[in-house]
Amino acid sequence: MDFEYLDKQMQQWSTRLRDDLKIEPPESNRLATAIASEVAALSDDAKLRVEQVSPIPLKDRIDELIALQGYMDLVHSTRQPHPSVVRSQVIYQNYICFVYLNEACFNVLRKDLPSGSTSKKCCKFLTDNPVRAFRNAVAHANWRYLADFSGLEYWARKGADSTEPMIRFEISQSDLSFWQALARCTAYASYLSL
Repeated sequence: MDFEYLDKQMQQWSTRLRDDLKIEPPESNRLATAIASEVAALSDDAKLRVEQVSPIPLKDRIDELIALQGYMDLVHSTRQPHPSVVRSQVIYQNYICFVYLNEACFNVLRKDLPSGSTSKKCCKFLTDNPVRAFRNAVAHANWRYLADFSGLEYWARKGADSTEPMIRFEISQSDLSFWQALARCTAYASYLSL
């Protein structure tokens, strides 16, 4: 399968991939291809674990990613979408990218990917703080828009201890766009390679 289109989409984030995830060229410039290659090389047992992590077939998960992309394309085709459509987009995209794909893709893959691999770095980034905290805030409705709509603020615990106090975090639209693009690319390239 050719991931050239997805690779090109992710090239705008190649500096972030190098700085934040320590993914160097050529992988930072061909992220989807690198992930697809590494996931395809997993053992049959590891691939089976990903497929059997839930009763939802991989085809259905891929269909959800395709539906998300279709919705995103539809919203972006409108010159000035209604604010309620934009808000729906934010919720839908954050749910799919960070809640839906977390257990079904990133956590399970992370366990079997080789240490230091591009795919493992992506899955680790998407399951560790601050993304982990954001995922929890989305799942538990502990987020809202910043007053100027330049990003979001959210509250989550740093660890898994439920007695730990919640901490306020803030994410810019640029950072959120990077996280979302990384989540979609990682899941799509992984699922299509299993």
